[in-house]
Amino acid sequence: MPKETAVYTHGHHESVLRSHRWRTAANSAAYLLPELRPGQDVLDVGCGPGTITADLAALVAPTGTVTAVDASESVLDQARETAAVAGADHVRFAVADVHALDFPDASFDIVHAHQVLQHVGDPVRALSEMRRVCRPGGVVAARDADYGAFTWFPAVPGLDGWQELYREVARANGGEPDAGRRLLSWARRAGFTDITATATNWCFATPDERAWWSGLWADRTTASRYGELAVGGGHATRARLAEIAEAWREWGAEEDGWFMVPHGEILCRV
Repeated sequence: MPKETAVYTHGHHESVLRSHRWRTAANSAAYLLPELRPGQDVLDVGCGPGTITADLAALVAPTGTVTAVDASESVLDQARETAAVAGADHVRFAVADVHALDFPDASFDIVHAHQVLQHVGDPVRALSEMRRVCRPGGVVAARDADYGAFTWFPAVPGLDGWQELYREVARANGGEPDAGRRLLSWARRAGFTDITATATNWCFATPDERAWWSGLWADRTTASRYGELAVGGGHATRARLAEIAEAWREWGAEEDGWFMVPHGEILCRV
């Protein structure tokens, strides 16, 4: 069975999961919500700690099901806890490779992936697999950030270096950090013909939002797998990572600080 060829750049350090646990269906999958109704069977690809999964499960309850899959067994344990707290006993979990999903053809009404395709070795193949397991009349949905389009104010110089470094490291690991702008093209290459492409943003501008966003990225830069891969791959030194982390903290302390994270989205009808 073919396996994913890309390395997951972020890993599952607490600073990464801090951002993942913030995600909800409302702030990360609003484009998909009108398609959901009770009784549907949903596949949530790359579910992470399961906060979006639990929201999707609530929307297809009481007769629908959600199957949540991830490449990491350890993060699935956290997703199980999230589902249990939410009372979502109609969610099942499995380790899976999106390039070769271990489900029969036409198994699900909705196949969803959030921030997944930017990290995989072959996003077109991944979308083809998502299409294969989706029932006729169903929907394949994907949303990914576009790192090259991130923008912020004020122009803290060190953040330019962070953006360049992150994109370099992600590509060296086999991913595509500017995935958002490519989703429509990838979906067309995967054989979809009925595609709705949209874009939405996250915006961090209040004091609490700035502190949270800058803090997690400062920690992620120096303590997560991303930092290890940056150093191990010869892309940066530990001293350089410390400088970038300090730039994040500098931006987070700015009273006028504003940060936008744009995302591409696709709804593909099968």
